[in-house]
Amino acid sequence: MADPAMEDAQLGARRRPALTGAAIAAYVLALAVVALDQASKWWILNVVDLDHRPPIQVLPFFNLQMVWNQGVSYGLLRADSDLGRWLLVAFAAAMTLILAYVARRARRPMMAAILGLIMGGAAGNLIDRVRFGAVADFLDFHALYFPWVFNVADSAISIGVILFVVDSFLGPKDGSAA
Repeated sequence: MADPAMEDAQLGARRRPALTGAAIAAYVLALAVVALDQASKWWILNVVDLDHRPPIQVLPFFNLQMVWNQGVSYGLLRADSDLGRWLLVAFAAAMTLILAYVARRARRPMMAAILGLIMGGAAGNLIDRVRFGAVADFLDFHALYFPWVFNVADSAISIGVILFVVDSFLGPKDGSAA
């Protein structure tokens, strides 16, 4: 007679594929983005104390300038109330979890990079929303006619989306998106 616990374990193993190297790379990249994002925000807020001083010109086209973003991206869909804030937290958490689930099935290094960058950026900004009620933005490339102030997490999300668009045109044509 077969052991029911052994059969359940074997059935579970068949349903859940083992993590691929690409999936692990996506998670590691996401953690690196979160660490870099949070470290840069800690430095800006606690060492530079940018929240209590005027913008700092670093280069003729680049300033460090503190902006608390209560919106989704680039200040869109502002959440001025507690309800709005927590709805954005719930949405960001859901998106991060969905990306983590999709990343589990990643097979290609490019898709792992895309998912890792977007997932890490979303998680980094999610942490800010929970901690501060808004996202800490401080990178201002004003002289390049870029009208938004952003952060490391926003940069990772933007790079991930750009890579996704490029991959959709130049990636494999055999239908293997992941």
